[in-house]
Amino acid sequence: MFALSLIMIAHAFWGPQLAPKNLAALLTWVHFRGLVVLVILLAGNLFCMACPFMLPREIARRMHLPKWDWPKRFRNKWPAIMLFVMVLFAYELFDLFADPWWTGGLIVGYFAVALFVDSFFRRASFCKYVCPVGQFNFLSATMAPLEISVRDRPTCDHCQTKDCIRGGFASATASADRVSKTRDTTDRLALPVYQRGCELALFLPRKVGNLDCTFCMDCVYACPHDNVGLFARLPAEELTVTGTRSGLGNLDQRFDLTALIIVFAFGALLNAFAMISPVYALEQWISDQSGLQIEWPILMSLFAVGLVLEPAILLFGAAASFRAVTRSTGSLLSIVNRFTRSLIPLGFGVWLAHYGFHFFTGFLTVIPVAQNAALRSSGSAWLGTPQWQLGGMPESIVFPMEIGFMSLGLLGSWLVSWAISTQVSPQRAMLGFVPWGILHLTMFIAAVWIMNQPMDMRGTFLGG
Repeated sequence: MFALSLIMIAHAFWGPQLAPKNLAALLTWVHFRGLVVLVILLAGNLFCMACPFMLPREIARRMHLPKWDWPKRFRNKWPAIMLFVMVLFAYELFDLFADPWWTGGLIVGYFAVALFVDSFFRRASFCKYVCPVGQFNFLSATMAPLEISVRDRPTCDHCQTKDCIRGGFASATASADRVSKTRDTTDRLALPVYQRGCELALFLPRKVGNLDCTFCMDCVYACPHDNVGLFARLPAEELTVTGTRSGLGNLDQRFDLTALIIVFAFGALLNAFAMISPVYALEQWISDQSGLQIEWPILMSLFAVGLVLEPAILLFGAAASFRAVTRSTGSLLSIVNRFTRSLIPLGFGVWLAHYGFHFFTGFLTVIPVAQNAALRSSGSAWLGTPQWQLGGMPESIVFPMEIGFMSLGLLGSWLVSWAISTQVSPQRAMLGFVPWGILHLTMFIAAVWIMNQPMDMRGTFLGG
């Protein structure tokens, strides 16, 4: 992945500046995004596992550079939320999908931030608190069919060393097995590390689901009892689990996670809405009414409506209806915080439909672009003559797939909200489910309308 990143950066700066002919723009905005959601749907968070931004952290660790712990006041998702929104905003404002040079600059900037954070702060601070792509993957991976977990819980209960979280230690004269059974913490910490444990503070016996898990497999390799592995599970089941979980605490008290989920779910609608024809008419109307001749204030107002005003009205409206029909005594904020998790399946379905549209309609375009890059760089067609006629699947086939992805997301959101309703108000679960079911259905109808509009064929070369 790092080698591929270097090729993309080089082509971004020195290749053709027409996006459909540039590997950086094409692979980033068409193939990478589409493959991320598809791989998560079929397996899990494998892109975080192979993330090239992990390399700066490994270099910094081997050079013994990180000396500090991440500041306590920032041990939450707010930094990542701000970066998430900024990336979505910059993507539309600067048309990053059509600008290879700035796409390459974004990749370089990502490496720079990762290197900076991981050079000063220990324990995967960049992944856990900063990386917006990682947060997107964490939330999406709640829908994955695989999870890293323990094989036998009693084995963990009898484990004395807790290598899965603390890491394994060995000396030149002692075997790994002997040291892994050492009970003296002081002696163990004096030995050199040979396998680190989970750097995102997920203690396996108390870990629930895929949130904050990068699938790095460090815990799998560190366990001296071979009791940690990759196992099948029911997607989205973790969204209904209550109580405290390792590394995250109690989700019912994590308002930063609620905000992240709102940006994830409503950002899916906003990001898709921004690429259809009606949005241009809307922006022109706002410009005519306000007299504004620059785009960023208009775009900022759309983001404020889509990510703040609209979610506030819909979520607090559903919470007020839930409290009225169930006679609940909980605050509106606590109800919103509890039920917001039910938005993840539908939000993921919309991202899957949107990114899947670009990927499936243009997945073969990487072939002629790579052929053209080889031809221009070496002067020889060693990959063959560019076949610009290659594209992807026709929209007539892709559109039913989009509807299917979003329908599964709607069903998942209904099941999660039903489970939460039975927990919060078991006597009036059906009445409590109705407001949230209507909310999910409203978002689904909006998503279907958006996907039914003419969309920009980003990353697809339609010329000869």
